[in-house]
Amino acid sequence: MSHKGAFEALDRLLQDLRRISRLMGGLTVLLAGDFRQTLLVIPKGTRADEVNVSIKSSYLWSKVRKLKLSTNMRVELGGDARMENFCGQLMDIGNSAVIVEQDGKINLPFGNLVSNIHELLARVFSNLNTQFKDHCWLRKRAILAPKNVAVDGVNNHLLEQLPGDRRTYK
Repeated sequence: MSHKGAFEALDRLLQDLRRISRLMGGLTVLLAGDFRQTLLVIPKGTRADEVNVSIKSSYLWSKVRKLKLSTNMRVELGGDARMENFCGQLMDIGNSAVIVEQDGKINLPFGNLVSNIHELLARVFSNLNTQFKDHCWLRKRAILAPKNVAVDGVNNHLLEQLPGDRRTYK
């Protein structure tokens, strides 16, 4: 996602360069993106600040023709039923077709539930102390977290499980 100011500057630049006062200097500009992804990060900004700098808040947005892709070609060509099911479930989440419980939690139709971070780490990185040198094993594992402080906690917990002396380089 890009700041709306970048698109507005491109609009003015193309108008100036082509000496045509039409939108984008009369050129067709193709943009591709996924509005389900995160908004721009505005340091110390509020959600309203983040929304205000998106292209949807620009004077350009009313002139945008929106097209949607409807077929996941990786799934279509791969023929993997499990992947097709998983992609369908992700689309349901993106389309808000999942039920939000009273406590604000969402029951996802895939994955495994764990009760705490230690259980999660044990499931994702089981046998870490013997497998940590196996790059093929490591690249198949990941934990996504919404904030860096959570990532730091996960990394520190995993580092404590590794054999050998711990060193910090700056």
